[in-house]
Amino acid sequence: MGDSIGWGIVGFGWVARDFMAPAIREAGHRLVAVCDPGAEARAAAADLGARGHADLAGLIAEPEVEAVYVATPNHLHRGAVEALASSGKAILCEKPMAAALPDAEAMAAAVARTGVLYGTAFDQRHHPAHRLLRDAIRAGRVGTVTAVRIVYACWLDRGWTAIPGQSNWRIDQAQAGGGALMDLAPHGLDLTDFLLDEPILDITALTQARAQDYAVDDGALLIGRTGSGVLASLHVAYNCPNALPRRRLEIAGTRGLLVATNTMGQEAGGSVTFTDGATGETTPLSFDTQASPFLEQVRAFGRALRDSSGRGAWSAERDLHTMRLLARAYAASPSHRTAVSPEC
Repeated sequence: MGDSIGWGIVGFGWVARDFMAPAIREAGHRLVAVCDPGAEARAAAADLGARGHADLAGLIAEPEVEAVYVATPNHLHRGAVEALASSGKAILCEKPMAAALPDAEAMAAAVARTGVLYGTAFDQRHHPAHRLLRDAIRAGRVGTVTAVRIVYACWLDRGWTAIPGQSNWRIDQAQAGGGALMDLAPHGLDLTDFLLDEPILDITALTQARAQDYAVDDGALLIGRTGSGVLASLHVAYNCPNALPRRRLEIAGTRGLLVATNTMGQEAGGSVTFTDGATGETTPLSFDTQASPFLEQVRAFGRALRDSSGRGAWSAERDLHTMRLLARAYAASPSHRTAVSPEC
């Protein structure tokens, strides 16, 4: 089969079209087929040279499809992942794993039962800036890490759409499972695990429905702590105007402070600085500003598919832990309750 991977995509919406399809091409892989009930989406896939299917069975029957990117609304993840796992195809599923914790648990069980390569699309693990931060932390540049602080926000109103005619399912409780916390916090929770080489264990949260005219939360503050005692704070929001500063990541330690600005998101670029705790001097740090996290994610998944020694970087059980943190965060907030059931 060579190094080129034959990909399928389930749900050909904004992220799949603008980020995943180009990343597949740039990685030297092939977009073979797309599954989407919408005729317009299938026509868009055809323009890229991919075959369109209205149902998942058609995509599964494609022998050239080795890996499948699932980018449907959250409540449809489980059905797609279970069917794909049974077919033996590798799966890269968008975050969060599902709209509800029981569905995520069922997905993890299906992956364990079939043994297929599965990953949740936490693309922030693959941003070159974030890999730089992890290497700096491991090298002891900031000393003992004391805190991780993340702001990841945007403006998402009721009428938002990236593709004309498509509804904004992200503000629909039944389809999304929640609002800003459900959509944006998974990246910060997983990224904290990636940077520190340990997950958040304790978590609490407050949500708000402050600026937007829909029922799901449009903002949230999460506070967590890892097993070794690192504190993590996440501010996620659908109520931050896009012209304002809204994407910032800080790692504070006993020897200094690492700051990444405008690195969280689907696109390449941003900046990283280190401020020395002894001198106060701030130094810019260099990284690859051309490679997008989506491109690097596709490359990494392809390597793991071809070489099983790389599969340890992908873990349904680790991603299920992140999903359980989301459930506990929602359960802890007195202002908003969602369909996500907390872990018992």
